[in-house]
Amino acid sequence: MKAVLGLEDGTCVPGEGFGREGTTLGELVFATPYTGYEEALTDPSYKGQILLFTYPLIGNYGVNDANFQSDGIKAEALVVREKCAHPSHPRFKRSLDAFLTDEKISGIAEVDTRMLTIKTRTYGTMRSALIVGSDDGERAVELAKNSRPDPLLVEKVTCRQPYEIKGSGPRVVVMDFGAKRNIINSLARRNAYVIVVPANTSYEAIKDYKPDVILLSNGPGDPQDAKNGISVARQAAGQLPVFGICLGHQIIGLAMGASTYKLKFGHRGANQPVIDLIDKKVYITSQNHGYAVDPKSVEGTGLQMTQVNANDGTVEGMKNDKMRIMSVQYHPEASPGPRDTNWFFDTLLKKAGEW
Repeated sequence: MKAVLGLEDGTCVPGEGFGREGTTLGELVFATPYTGYEEALTDPSYKGQILLFTYPLIGNYGVNDANFQSDGIKAEALVVREKCAHPSHPRFKRSLDAFLTDEKISGIAEVDTRMLTIKTRTYGTMRSALIVGSDDGERAVELAKNSRPDPLLVEKVTCRQPYEIKGSGPRVVVMDFGAKRNIINSLARRNAYVIVVPANTSYEAIKDYKPDVILLSNGPGDPQDAKNGISVARQAAGQLPVFGICLGHQIIGLAMGASTYKLKFGHRGANQPVIDLIDKKVYITSQNHGYAVDPKSVEGTGLQMTQVNANDGTVEGMKNDKMRIMSVQYHPEASPGPRDTNWFFDTLLKKAGEW
């Protein structure tokens, strides 16, 4: 099947289409892991984005629903060098091609992903358009140039109704901005009483659940668009313990008076080194985000930077013990991926009891 990917800079790349026939718009971003394509595709943080894998062969171990991080694919489309036609794994249920077809998501293969990755690293993330069923590159470029970011991405991935996972441990209210399933599972495995609420839930409604701690989850888009989350974090600061992961980390920064900015091409990989400024350890982390907290803006907010990215110095952790706040930019629940930072959930539950 014909297919073409068009970028806002005028680049058009023909390839082999698979999955859904049609047109898809999104921001082209690349991810570096060579495993975890099931988890990445179903990660709600990729909503609004066309996902490109730098590893050349994708789909070799097939797809199993047990590995999903949500109820289905959340990335807008997929770009790969080569898709595996004959996966081999004792647990696989269907192929990558069948997965995209079932989910009505478009994909393109047989393209130069190395060139696209270098281009993205050089010029930054770009608006893009994928057309499957046509090789009209001019049309794809035109659509990419005229596309605009969606400010309502969180609303599209948050849960519609609150739900609970009962446990005998501390009561944790998770604000769902696009929470990965393994965040919920990591808390439940530690016997926390987990209450997951939609992103538009008010602080007063959250208090009615009598939480021991509030956890602000990961999610897609610009953190400045998460206005209710910022309001809740600001009201809860000093009243209830507040923890944040990824987008939740950025929301906490904004709530406390810091600022955020868009990274050139983001951090999306499974081997990002993070330096802990307190214990001097280096953790290997999994990350997926396109925005960061401005380190210069943290001064004067009451927040203390606790961790930084070893590659570029971006803020990876913050805390305020007096106000009972702690956040990390990376994904401590990563699966598959490094598990160096699983302690985050132990700390969250421990602090919930102490604070």
